[in-house]
Amino acid sequence: MLQVNNVKRERLKSDFGEWFSGVLRNADIMDTRYPVKGLYVWLPYGLKLRNSVFAIMRGLLEGGGHQEVQFPQLIPEDLFKKEAEHIRGFEGEVYWVTHGGHDKLDVKLALRPTSETSIYPMFALWIRSHADLPIRVYQIVNIFRYETKMTKPMIRLREVTTFKEAHTAHATPEEAEAQVREAVNTYKRFFDELGVPYVVTRRPEWDTFAGARYSLAFDTLAPDCKTLQIGTVHNLGQNFAKVYDLKFETPKGKHEYVYQTCYGVSERVIAAVMMVHGDDVGLCLPPAVAPIQVIVVPIPFKAKEAPVQQVATAVVNELAVAGVRAHLDDRDLRPGRKFYYWERRGVPIRLEVGPEDIEKNQVTAVRRDTGEKQAIARQALRTNVKQLLDEISGDLRERAWKSFKELIHEADDVKSVKQVIEERGGIVRVPWCGKEACGRTLEDQTGGDILGEEFEGKRAAGICSICSKRASTSVLVAKTY
Repeated sequence: MLQVNNVKRERLKSDFGEWFSGVLRNADIMDTRYPVKGLYVWLPYGLKLRNSVFAIMRGLLEGGGHQEVQFPQLIPEDLFKKEAEHIRGFEGEVYWVTHGGHDKLDVKLALRPTSETSIYPMFALWIRSHADLPIRVYQIVNIFRYETKMTKPMIRLREVTTFKEAHTAHATPEEAEAQVREAVNTYKRFFDELGVPYVVTRRPEWDTFAGARYSLAFDTLAPDCKTLQIGTVHNLGQNFAKVYDLKFETPKGKHEYVYQTCYGVSERVIAAVMMVHGDDVGLCLPPAVAPIQVIVVPIPFKAKEAPVQQVATAVVNELAVAGVRAHLDDRDLRPGRKFYYWERRGVPIRLEVGPEDIEKNQVTAVRRDTGEKQAIARQALRTNVKQLLDEISGDLRERAWKSFKELIHEADDVKSVKQVIEERGGIVRVPWCGKEACGRTLEDQTGGDILGEEFEGKRAAGICSICSKRASTSVLVAKTY
């Protein structure tokens, strides 16, 4: 039997790109051979993983008063270009539809790169008075961006097939600000459920979402020690409201513009789950999102095939009744091949059923994350399997956060920041005066990117590493995807 433990991540770290490609292929997550650059095909197992991840997000949003909608994919050019700052942020990334069949369109249509310019004209029709507020809606759709850099499945795409965007409208700036904080807390709960560690930063002004007052972002670390942005939250103020005439009548009869927020995550979240918990064998999935939580493998011997098969089937049925996603592998293959097959797909628990297990009225459980074996009595099957799934979830989360925190470093000067980024990787916390000129220089001289100030983080002591004036805050710097 293949033993897997927590420390076997050497290949994953040293050759992350090849590891990631191998996992997509070997675990049947995605087929990357589609004949258009930056577009990929979700395979059945990968799609189940995707759906499990976003089912958690749906539950959190709807529990927080959001309603799911779906808007058209095509946006008329005049609506799209109405918010000048917004279009400047996307003008180099837009795909345009210019013809319908053989006929040239009177108005070009943009394939949505994001949906503010399609949603907010409809908000203008829906909002009349304060009684119509707040509005909280979300959709999970595909978006298109003409990515000119090197594309990578789930991470840098031309068609993002899984884009969750939420949009809200409020009567006061205080309500909008409260919504931003609620969105941050929702994302924290989401990533905590997935066991994905993160930092939350307020992006610098030059990296703020086009049309927003300010932007917050969640970043995690890939095994190659680059950061991966996995979620964003934006306070839009009244910028879009004034462009699209989103007004409401107050209780006193006045007409005011609404205050808005928006926030999104994409399939990068699934890539994060894969890379944070995986090892040199392949996937190692948190039970909450694993398409199969328990794989049951019968291990028959001559003249004892029937009893083993019967018990294995009964075990699967019993777990299914208890709400556990269990599957019986009764293929005509050697047990070792089955073990390796499911280990590469990240199934959290393998249950082996052989003649000796039947004699002892037990099953043998093997953890995917550690390879640890233990016997589970049949009479305690449901309780012990659920308990073991909970333990695996907690252990994966704890391991991920421990590794993540070890890659957050402190530095006081440019030379140290550059040295840490080049030699150790990860995220570097450094004092900063807050001025854009110094931020840009810091990026140029270190080869890293400024993620931003830590949201609700501590104010830094010390001096700015560029201008030597007193630091007003600390900033996080890292190489990014």
